[in-house]
Amino acid sequence: MHLHADRPDVPEARGVNVPRSLLFVPGNRPEMIAKVPRWSPDAVAVDLEDAVAAGDKDDAREAAVRAVAELPAGVQIFVRVNATATSWHADDVAAVAGSAAHGVVLPKLEDPAQLADLAGRLGLPVIGGLETVRGVARCRELAAGCLAVYFGAEDYIASIGGRRTSGGLEVLHARSEVVLAAALAGVGALDQAVVAARDTDAFRVDSAAGRDLGYDGKICIHPSQVALAHEAFTPTDEEVAHARAVIEAGRSGVGVVDGEMVDDVHLRMAAAVLQRAGVDA
Repeated sequence: MHLHADRPDVPEARGVNVPRSLLFVPGNRPEMIAKVPRWSPDAVAVDLEDAVAAGDKDDAREAAVRAVAELPAGVQIFVRVNATATSWHADDVAAVAGSAAHGVVLPKLEDPAQLADLAGRLGLPVIGGLETVRGVARCRELAAGCLAVYFGAEDYIASIGGRRTSGGLEVLHARSEVVLAAALAGVGALDQAVVAARDTDAFRVDSAAGRDLGYDGKICIHPSQVALAHEAFTPTDEEVAHARAVIEAGRSGVGVVDGEMVDDVHLRMAAAVLQRAGVDA
């Protein structure tokens, strides 16, 4: 995806694109990191946070930096550091600064000062995790300092004291707030993970809901989810053809396409479809 690819207010953002798929791979599994190119995600997040046990953090950090350096040039690499409040955060940031990573994922983002501190020490694009009560409550000011934000449903519902359900109604408000904040800030929005890693039907349903809300892409926690994310967040040939017909109708003054009225809002929606597809009108 190429949405928000060249934001001048994001450090070193040029050439770093908002992904349709952000595949999380454990930082202490260098053999999995090496396999990332075969799964073809738009971006990989080498995870030093949730995927690594407390006693393994130091070894994982060193292993991740070595493994990231071996990835080919075409792979867009982020490293998810541990949250600012943890004892591992400073060492994680220092390791990322000296690595081949193109950006950093900052989990449990709650305060703009956390972004300012990270920018001062790294100068790399940040994907911010809005996944706590405080983070979602301040999502509009937090999104403005990021290349993209993601909504973390599991951590959010734990922080608010709720209970996850298959329908997801309990997180709909927060999920909507995060994508709204991203749109207002002009940054990317990555949708919540589906933790049933091999349930393709659940992933398709959840991805469709996120796409309809306005998300640009999705967190993937298993390689099998990557292709499904691309399927969900890439316009179909039929959608592209319809969007082109709407654009052409606007140019020629035709007021109806496929029996539906064409006005300014339809033209904007059609242009957005073509932008997501990466094609010209």
